[in-house]
Amino acid sequence: MKKRPYIIFLAKRQSSASTRYRALNYFPFLKQAGFYPVHMDTKGSCFHKLTILREVKKSDAVVVIRKTFSLPFRIVLQLLSIKLIFDFDDAVFVKSNGKNSRLRKGRFKSMLKAVDHVWAGNEYLAENAKKWNASVDILPTAVDLNRYKKVGEKSKKNIDIVWIGSSSTKKYLQELVPILEILVKRSPHIRLKIIADFDLETKNLTTLPIDWSNDTEVDALSSSHIGISMMSDDAWSRGKCGLKVLQYMSSSLPVVVSNVGVHREIVVQGKSGFLVNDESEWLSALSSLINDEQLRLSMGKYGQQIVKKRYNYEATSRSMIKLLQNIDS
Repeated sequence: MKKRPYIIFLAKRQSSASTRYRALNYFPFLKQAGFYPVHMDTKGSCFHKLTILREVKKSDAVVVIRKTFSLPFRIVLQLLSIKLIFDFDDAVFVKSNGKNSRLRKGRFKSMLKAVDHVWAGNEYLAENAKKWNASVDILPTAVDLNRYKKVGEKSKKNIDIVWIGSSSTKKYLQELVPILEILVKRSPHIRLKIIADFDLETKNLTTLPIDWSNDTEVDALSSSHIGISMMSDDAWSRGKCGLKVLQYMSSSLPVVVSNVGVHREIVVQGKSGFLVNDESEWLSALSSLINDEQLRLSMGKYGQQIVKKRYNYEATSRSMIKLLQNIDS
């Protein structure tokens, strides 16, 4: 009986979003395709590191998710791996404020020179990776479309504009509050639903804070009307892979997003939503959707089809499987 290819994914703990979205959620598809995928936590004692290296020696390929490692471990990992792949969906080569970091860039460069292949979450990340490795493929962040297909009961009296994210995104939503305060004077029935671990102080705008959990997010999204996402235009933000927007579009929500980074790859202007550049465009786009139910429905449907074709696990898993099958070519 032919041995199943043994693929090790070195990543953060299982509860980490990057581990779930870039590794664990692919395991059912990989197993079905004949692979034997295993997750190993990169954090641990020296004994744990030795255990990792023993398993690496037995494996057919190692996929390192985001981690650049210290020089000694990286060298041994490179020597023991039959095939070494670096997967990343964040701009790990700069600081989280978008500023350059000589240390991060140096470790990123060294890691890319050490690996055989690179999987990048978007075009911007891929272009940066190609500076130090010629074998780069784009493997976009994906979602389980079936999970988000639930048809939620939307308010008939109000229009709920939704934001989903962690506290690290709070600053961007705060920038949108003045725009939403203008809108609520024109359309008093709008509300801001915040699926996160924070709430915001507002004057006239009603907020609906919902503590994020794996169980609550689907209902909270599907019962909303419009999804919004704002990012600054810097190196860190350009490295983001648009999970927030994919969640909205999977839930058949039209989106209004800042015209930067991966938003431009995901959103089709005027079809699945609006890419906006300034306050007047935010106001115009949101007003159009607030006042036109048919536009919301048609854009939501179009966006969900984009996810189905390009950003659903059933689609991206085929890409990952093909990349693993062609690993020796």
